[in-house]
Amino acid sequence: MQLLHTIADLRAALNQYRHPAVVPTMGNLHAGHLALVRQAKPLGDVTVSTIFVNRLQFAPHEDFDTYPRTLEADCAQLEAAGCDIVFAPKEAELYPQPQTFKMHPPTELADILEGHFRPGFFIGVCTVVMKLLACTQARTALFGKKDYQQLMVIRNMVKQFALPIDVVGGETQRNEAGLALSSRNGYLSPAQREEALLLSATLKKIVAALRAGEKDVARLEAEGMNALRSAGWLPDYVAVRRQADLQAPQAGDALVVLAAARLGTTRLIDNLEV
Repeated sequence: MQLLHTIADLRAALNQYRHPAVVPTMGNLHAGHLALVRQAKPLGDVTVSTIFVNRLQFAPHEDFDTYPRTLEADCAQLEAAGCDIVFAPKEAELYPQPQTFKMHPPTELADILEGHFRPGFFIGVCTVVMKLLACTQARTALFGKKDYQQLMVIRNMVKQFALPIDVVGGETQRNEAGLALSSRNGYLSPAQREEALLLSATLKKIVAALRAGEKDVARLEAEGMNALRSAGWLPDYVAVRRQADLQAPQAGDALVVLAAARLGTTRLIDNLEV
């Protein structure tokens, strides 16, 4: 496995390949990332993982400075998973000058849910993803479904710009108890990891009700918010949305239930498709 830090070296290494399959990450990897790498292997003739903590998607009060940088451990895991190339640029390599050109996704998709509570987040995500896709010459790119809205935003960006890239979603990976794997789970204490299961349990209850024929979406959302608040969480949203575009559902739509809430100082997100 090659570890590369410059765009020039990356492009030289990729020159012999026609179909890179790329897994963008911010590092601090877990089994969910590695599952994406294994999923990518048969989808291209070279498997590339990027590791870059992207300042543009962090708000001033968020954890950019303290986000764990674990490059050596990440590379060991990626090599074991069959990754061929790791691209881990320094900030000055990817942003050699202020990034004044930025991607602005449509407000109806990017300023709801996560985008409402993290203003500008998807501008930062789309900008770095567009740049990483260009650097890696991606023909297939894989993103986890745990970040469901992010997957939808990137998929639509690639479609609207007619990029020759297949955007593939990987299923959310969970631990044995059902907690969605996340790099930020490392901020949780053992007791909080147990308590964090309430988030997926809340979503499962809503999914069960929808599958049983419940039509009152607003009531289900309110009950989910109240369940989290009653347990001492600070929920941002519990929402039932249409899978296709994350808008309010209509009869017959395929649905997804999404939630974000803060447990202590750690913000967790999860979702379940119906």
